[in-house]
Amino acid sequence: MQRQLTLDLGTPPPATFDNFFAAGNHELVERLRALEDALAAGPVADRTFYVWGEPGSGRSHLLQALTHEADGHARYLSPQSALNAFGFDPRVTLYAVDDCDRLSPAQQIALFNLFNEVRAHPTSALVATGNDAPLALTVREDLRTRLGWGLVFHLQPLSDEAKASVLKHAARERGIVLAEDVPGYLLTHFRRDMPSLMALLDELDRFSLEQKRAVTRALLRTMLQQTGRAAPLAPVPAQDRAADLFGDPAAADSSLAPPDNDPTRFK
Repeated sequence: MQRQLTLDLGTPPPATFDNFFAAGNHELVERLRALEDALAAGPVADRTFYVWGEPGSGRSHLLQALTHEADGHARYLSPQSALNAFGFDPRVTLYAVDDCDRLSPAQQIALFNLFNEVRAHPTSALVATGNDAPLALTVREDLRTRLGWGLVFHLQPLSDEAKASVLKHAARERGIVLAEDVPGYLLTHFRRDMPSLMALLDELDRFSLEQKRAVTRALLRTMLQQTGRAAPLAPVPAQDRAADLFGDPAAADSSLAPPDNDPTRFK
C-alpha cells in the first residue's frame, strides 16, 4: 500500500515576474512587466504578443505573473475556460491566453473575435502562448495569421545550470534546507521539465517537515521508497540517521546515495 503524505502546509508562492528565471528571455519579461503601465500612459504600438516554447518552458508562469500583477484588470484564459469568458470586456486591460493550440474549434473562433476586438481598442492588449511558432500551429488559418501579426517570442529553454538555480531559489522561498547536491541529482535522475521538478520539490518540502529532516538525497530516496516509487532501501546506520536529522548532507547521503545510473524516474 502506498503511504499518503498527510501534511498540507500551504500552496507554493504565486507566479510572479520576480520568481521567473529569465535566462535568455529578459526582453520578453521586461516588455510584459511594463505592459500594463504602458497601456495606461498612452498609445502602445505593440499590444499583441505570441510566446511559444516547449512544455515546461515557463509560458504559463509568465501569463499567470501578468494577470497576478495586473491589479484586477487582466483575464487568464485557457482550454479549460468557459466559451463566454473569451468575450471582450472594455474593463479588461490584459488578456492572457494559454495553450492556443489546445483550444476547441469554438474557442478558436472566440479567440479570433477577441483578437480583433483588442486590436480595435487601444487601451487593451493580448498575450497568447502555444507549443509552436505561428507557422506550425495547428489552429484555424485566420487565427494562426492573427497570432503572427504582433510580436512573436520564442522562450529560450533553461540550461541544467539555470534549472538548478531555479530549484535553489524556490527552495529558499519555501524555507527549505536543501543539500547542495540535490538539484543536480534531481536533474540527472528525474523528469527534467520545470513543472515536474517543482512538484517534486514541493513534495520533498512536505515530507521533510513531516520527518523533521533536511532535504538530502537520503531523504529523497526514503520518500520515494515509502510512496512506492523506488526499490526498498537498505537499513540506515544510526550515525547516518542522526547526521541527516541535523542536516549534514554529506553524512546523511553516505550510506543511501544510489549509483549515478539509478533508473528511478518521477512520474
